[in-house]
Amino acid sequence: MYAVIFKAKIKTLDSSYSTTAARLRELALAEYGCTEFTACTEGQQEIAISYWPSLAHIKAWGQDPEHRQAQALGKAKWYESYQVQITQIVEPSP
Repeated sequence: MYAVIFKAKIKTLDSSYSTTAARLRELALAEYGCTEFTACTEGQQEIAISYWPSLAHIKAWGQDPEHRQAQALGKAKWYESYQVQITQIVEPSP
């Protein structure tokens, strides 16, 4: 299991952002194997954590045309800066 951690400094969020974010969450969960997607915004900071069964699932999601279009909008319009981290989840032994 892997987690993708997306952290961003918000420039400006508009109604198209909310619509796009909701659509992408649905798409990741329904078509790309994402098992959980949680996001939170506080002040000018946003963090989203999504969980995936494999790196191949994450790579496929990264290549989705709608996702790539949203990434371009994020860079140009919504975010001042952002960072993406991928980590493997290690379950503690009992």
